[in-house]
Amino acid sequence: MKILALDLGKNKSVYVDYLTGSQRQTFGKIGTNAHDVEQLLRRCSPDRLVIEAGPASGWVCDIAWRLNIPIQVANGNDERWRWKTVKAKTDRSDALKLAQLSEMNCLPTVHVPAAPVRQWRALIEYRHSLVRRQTAIKNSLRSIYERQGLHLGSVHGAWTKQGLARLKQDVSGASGEQIWLFQVGCELEQLERVQEQIHQVEGQLAKLGQTLEAVKRLQQAPCVGPRLSEAVVAVLDNPQRFKNGRQVGCYVGLTPRRWQSGQSDRQGHISKAGHRLLRGLLVEIAWLGVWKNTWMREVYEQVRRGSPKRKKIAIVAVARRLLVKLWAMLRDGTPWKNPTGLTVGIER
Repeated sequence: MKILALDLGKNKSVYVDYLTGSQRQTFGKIGTNAHDVEQLLRRCSPDRLVIEAGPASGWVCDIAWRLNIPIQVANGNDERWRWKTVKAKTDRSDALKLAQLSEMNCLPTVHVPAAPVRQWRALIEYRHSLVRRQTAIKNSLRSIYERQGLHLGSVHGAWTKQGLARLKQDVSGASGEQIWLFQVGCELEQLERVQEQIHQVEGQLAKLGQTLEAVKRLQQAPCVGPRLSEAVVAVLDNPQRFKNGRQVGCYVGLTPRRWQSGQSDRQGHISKAGHRLLRGLLVEIAWLGVWKNTWMREVYEQVRRGSPKRKKIAIVAVARRLLVKLWAMLRDGTPWKNPTGLTVGIER
């Protein structure tokens, strides 16, 4: 088998043309752009292309798929891909390691979705970054007023139309000595722009969601709205690639770490691997569901066992159960069904 391993860099990339079962290795260097990569693939005609996950891995996969070349994308966060004891690490050694691990079928890989799904994921994450920016501006405005010994009021009241109108009145009526109100005016302008951008992005996401039956189906679940449903569909992508619910929980990082040696068998905090935004949304909806949904509250109380120290463990269990049920709805194409009985597995 002929393996082409490509160590992608920002401007230049190093490749190795590797023939399995022999010592033939041909190294080279190309520019990190679509034209050079496609020309390399056409010239080498490999049986398999191997790259490492990174910013450029998406468009490289698109080129390989268009040329019908099988591709493996290595997971750089896996323990087998660490360089802890190596004294010399070069781009050539990176490329060669990719080829050798692929030859032994020991390469830890990641799933790369198609270009439309990647763009959808990026838009979802962009909306989340805008929301974080909006929160940062609001916190900045509060700190400005607190430095003057003033208080903006309740958490929600300050950001209503009436509350923002009062802030604008403060800015418009500022005297020459109130320089700090100039900063308030700048922050208010940024807040208006960010809120308008959030509105536009959510409108685009709503259009995409209306065209996808899977997104609308997940919103049948209790407390699940458009933001969580679209994140689940976009992140899981192909639900058939997971064998069971435990794999789904591991993929999003909602399962505990485990350390087993001899008679010792310990479980620690959740791994926090996978998609951070989806994990956060699931936990947020789990807290909401504990107050509004009977099934979620029953899971929460049974896992908590009446101990206030187990609140976080219980809420993670609720989030994981919700994720598994949403995955099953995607996998089977079935609507939400209210659980008839409560069966809670072993929790640490």
